[in-house]
Amino acid sequence: MSDSNSIIARFQIERSDFTLDVDLKLAGRGVTALFGHSGSGKTTFLRCVAGLEKTSTGYLSVNGDVWQDRGYFLPVYKRPIGYVFQEASLFPHLTVLKNLCYGMHRIKRDLRVNLDKSINLLGIAHLLKRKPDGLSGGEKQRVAIARAIAVNPSILLMDEPLAALDIKRKQEILPYLQQLRDELDIPVLYISHHPDEVAQLADNLVIMENGTAVAQGRLEDVLARIDLPIRIGDDAGVVIDACVAEIDTKWHLCRMDFAGGSIWARDHGIAKGGRARIRILARDVSISKKCLEQISIQNSLQGTIDAIGGDEHPGLALVRVKVGISYILSRVTRRSVSDLGLTCGDSVWVHVKSAVPVSYPA
Repeated sequence: MSDSNSIIARFQIERSDFTLDVDLKLAGRGVTALFGHSGSGKTTFLRCVAGLEKTSTGYLSVNGDVWQDRGYFLPVYKRPIGYVFQEASLFPHLTVLKNLCYGMHRIKRDLRVNLDKSINLLGIAHLLKRKPDGLSGGEKQRVAIARAIAVNPSILLMDEPLAALDIKRKQEILPYLQQLRDELDIPVLYISHHPDEVAQLADNLVIMENGTAVAQGRLEDVLARIDLPIRIGDDAGVVIDACVAEIDTKWHLCRMDFAGGSIWARDHGIAKGGRARIRILARDVSISKKCLEQISIQNSLQGTIDAIGGDEHPGLALVRVKVGISYILSRVTRRSVSDLGLTCGDSVWVHVKSAVPVSYPA
């Protein structure tokens, strides 16, 4: 990853009750999710990137353009950023169209994103003449996102943009965010506490804890670590990119093919041939030395034990199995590891009880 195609961010902030100390090199395209408990430093980091927090020492470059260095600090109003907050913060007296156009006067005409493109990406053409009080929460947030990208930002910052929405509204807006990720040629820094958002949208993942980044890398690689088990949500688990190869309409299932095998999962309406990610939790995976027959679990895959590590409880272990080029985690008891004689390099069968597609049809 060259400096001209990456975000280099080094910030230090010391307060009486909090210290931010990060040194990151992030991808210059795609979605990088910042994940961690409240108070871990995610929003403070985002504010540093935006220029809203001015650090005495720090460095920031975005795809080769230096925004902060020793003795140099590009003010926030000169930074080509789009910022989306938890609340849409639309101007109530302006129509949707006028909200979208607000701020574009400071952008050179030849640098503006085609306004029609941002409108089409977020599916809001039918809302242009309305005012914010006539919009649902999800519609307001789609307008806010469209406004942020209409100014042709070099980077898009999103601080829990779906936090104020209920589950139904989140599921309505997630496909638009997925399309945004696929079509925008800029980096997106995305904060969320919701595991499905991270699993569906993120290309890369940064885990924040006590003001520092304790892990970073490709989403699949970070989630598969067992030296530092990462839990997005209630459990450790992996995310695998897959293709819908078959749909069983009788049983409302779909077969998801990936590099290493196939997984049957609940049909969420994703068309045959479409790509989606599947999330497999370690608690839903068991291991055997032989292929088991006539069991209720229909997903059995052969692989090789790659690593065995500890878990939160001393009686439990996490076993990482390499299946093709993908990894699957299994949570088993330490006694099971001993009884089965599991060691690295063993050929085993993993039995996946449940796998959840985390992409939704548009």
